[in-house]
Amino acid sequence: MIRSSLEARRDGREQSPQELQDFIAGVVSGEVTRAQAAAWLAFTFHTGMTDAETVALTLAMRDSGEVLSWPSDGGLLIDKHSTGGVGDKVSLVLAPLWASLGMRVPMLSGRGLGITGGTLDKLESIPGFDTGLSLSELKNTMAEVGCFMNGQTAELAPADRILYALRDETCTVPSIPFITASILSKKLAEGISNLVMDVKCGNGAFMQTKEEAQALSESLVRVGNSAGLQTEAHITDMSQPLGLAVGNALEVEEAVACLQGGGPSDLRELVLKLSPDAESAAQGLDSGTAHEKWLELVSAHHGDPGAPLLGGGCARLDIKSEEKGEIVACHAGNIGQAAFSLGAGRIKAGDPVHHGVGVLLRAKRGDTVQAGQVLATIVYDEERDCHEKASAIVAASYKIA
Repeated sequence: MIRSSLEARRDGREQSPQELQDFIAGVVSGEVTRAQAAAWLAFTFHTGMTDAETVALTLAMRDSGEVLSWPSDGGLLIDKHSTGGVGDKVSLVLAPLWASLGMRVPMLSGRGLGITGGTLDKLESIPGFDTGLSLSELKNTMAEVGCFMNGQTAELAPADRILYALRDETCTVPSIPFITASILSKKLAEGISNLVMDVKCGNGAFMQTKEEAQALSESLVRVGNSAGLQTEAHITDMSQPLGLAVGNALEVEEAVACLQGGGPSDLRELVLKLSPDAESAAQGLDSGTAHEKWLELVSAHHGDPGAPLLGGGCARLDIKSEEKGEIVACHAGNIGQAAFSLGAGRIKAGDPVHHGVGVLLRAKRGDTVQAGQVLATIVYDEERDCHEKASAIVAASYKIA
């Protein structure tokens, strides 16, 4: 069976749902060796997969572990997933906002890798916040709060964790069928009925061109709906950072401001765009109910919402414009690289991050600035000799007409 699966992928022959189910089961049990799984990934990367195969792969990966289920109380079971960007703290806002509106949001998130920040790293800048709650704790939190924000547990979609690591080792990450199955298998394991996808596009995103983002969006919608998950996808801009804060604790502060009815306009606009009911979402932000739910969420994860965020006491350095004019570019990829060099990100899984460092933007594309005006502020740890490099990167990120 394993050999026939490898031959099918090598020769470009379409595999049946049962063949894919058996192969994924073998990956998890160990019957399929790492070498065989790596070969299967490499063959598939080159031969591609049909939508039917991608649906079957997604369901097989979902069924490789436990699938959560929730009582039918009428509340919409919904989650949002972003393909990753610079300054993207939308999940921190949407989970408590949607829960405050009566929806149920079982949100499983990930850590940052490279220049794109991870939701779990941001949450862990809150003292005591536990992103590793057990399944029983997650069920209690859903019942009491209406949402949770947690890391993927060992019981959910274990095949994805195995294949994800192998994809990285075999350079087969940029495959739309693999990306689609990886995202959707985890979301289906959450037991949700609706998924909102935020597909980032631009120099600070994984999908840098509109064509790439469109192809991934269409794949996610087709496969998600075929797998029984009502899926919608939005392509959003990541040619400049979202909001003004880039860095773990800095982004938490900005997300809280949004939950209190403030924060940068572009962050609020995207939150409302991704919400099923923009008018109700705006009322939830402005009335304070979304922020109240945030406090409940933090407490349910054993965090202290009133304590100073981790990583405090950092030094600050302003980057000033050398000329007068209009900002025509604020390169998201470079800003993310600057924050990464300060310690906000990690090279490989397991590396520590510095919660307090990052970049605070004072001006963005479309703004008019004067010579000597502050463009951005570097927030850095004085014990790390890295702020000069980050400052140069940030300065070069701006283009002034």
